[in-house]
Formats: sequence, structure tokens, C-alpha cells
Amino acid sequence: MKTYSLHTTTLSKGEMTIYDFGGIKLHAYKTNDFIDDEVFIVEKNGCAVVIESPCFFDNNYTLEDYIKKLNVTIAGMLIAYHGAGGSFLPDAAKYATQNAVDYSENGGGKALVDNFAQTFGSIFDNTIHKITNILSEGKQTIGGIDFVITKTPEAFDIEIPEINAVYTHMLSHDCHSIVAGSAHADGIIHTLESYIQNGYDLILTSHYTPENLKDAETKIAYLTDLKTIAAGCNDAEGFKAEVKKKYPDYAGENYLEMTAGYFFS
Repeated sequence: MKTYSLHTTTLSKGEMTIYDFGGIKLHAYKTNDFIDDEVFIVEKNGCAVVIESPCFFDNNYTLEDYIKKLNVTIAGMLIAYHGAGGSFLPDAAKYATQNAVDYSENGGGKALVDNFAQTFGSIFDNTIHKITNILSEGKQTIGGIDFVITKTPEAFDIEIPEINAVYTHMLSHDCHSIVAGSAHADGIIHTLESYIQNGYDLILTSHYTPENLKDAETKIAYLTDLKTIAAGCNDAEGFKAEVKKKYPDYAGENYLEMTAGYFFS
């Protein structure tokens, strides 16, 4: 297991937790925005790579100010599942796979951005990041930091070997997730089982603080239960009631609503 020291600091909006591994640091920004976004910065030898982007203007300003005080060179941004927030670091190199570009500019990601813009109005930065560098799968080195890119149906996941971490869209061990039916649940379970097999120390996601393999096991049990509960229900309302009975303390009821819609469309 990679060892690190931990420090959290409060920002003008949200908070930053720094995982210091010695020669490399991970900065995990908890935005405290309306959709619980997380943004990550990997820093090494005076260079930094940003993973994902904030998408509310106050978070954009806060994180840009934090980066300025770090006194690092931004080698690039990896834009996977969160294409909005295009005014953030406009001059940085932006990296994504082609399917992630399609997802953000024309696909399901763009539909989500449009919905959020309608819901939140002028505080939400609905501009889409312009990708300057198309990624292929496999090892990529940006700013002297190695990443391993793996395509997913919507975008891509990111392994950071030097800190034994992996980034994916969602895990959230005590929060409902958007699950688009039994086949999708099986796909997530397969991915989480691969994380356990690989023995990652940290699992980074877009909507939760960094988690671990115990959290992955908890999520696998939850997804297995979702499938079982769905098989025993006749409609979305019954399904939601049974899931909430089994998991009364879980956050993200809006995600459960969407999941019910997929299982009982």
C-alpha cells in the first residue's frame, strides 16, 4: 500500500484534501456545489494535471485561485465525464478520448448539461471544454506523470500507477447511483471486481471523496441487491419503496429515481 500524509484546508467555496505521497501529491477538491462534484489535481515536480472540471462559476474561480497559489505549470486537463465548465482554465491543453468528446458535445453528457443549465441558471457554466488532444487507450504521460486510459461506454477511466489509484465516474458507497438496468449493474460490478483484483489504494470519482476497496465491496452488494429487488417488483414505485426500505440512509434519491426509470421504462 502506498503511504501518504493527509491535510485538509477550507477554501472560499468547498474544501481541498491533499494526499502527499512524497514525490507526488493528489489534491482532491470537494466543490460543495449542487451536484457534489469532485475535481482532482495530480502534482509532481512543479507540473500538474487536472482530472475533470468544476462546472459552477464560483467553483471555477475558487479552484483557479488555488492553482495559482500552488505555483505549478498546468500540463493539461483530462476531461472525461464532465465536459461542462469550459471557462475554467481556458488556455490549458484539454485531453479526452473521442467517445468522451462525442458524449460531452452531442450525447448523454450534453443532455445532462442542458438540463443542469435549465435547472441552475446563470450560476452554472454550461460551456463545453474544447478538447485539444485526443487520447488513445493505454499508457499516456502528461507533465511527467503516467496515466493509463481505459475507454468506457460513455468516456474513459484513468489509472494513476504512481499513487496506485484509479478514477472512474461514480462509486459512492453510501449513495444511490444511476444504474441503467441489470446489464449496466453487471458492468459496474465487473469493473469494481477488477479494481479489487488490481488492489488499488484509492478510488477517485466525480461525485464523492476518495474511496477504497472496502467501499467497492459495499457497492457490489448494493448493485446485486438492486437487481434482486427489481426482479421482485412490478413497477418503479414499488421498486423505489423497497430500495429505500433496504437502504434508508442512502443519499442521492434523485439518482434512485433515474434508476427506477431505467429498470421500469
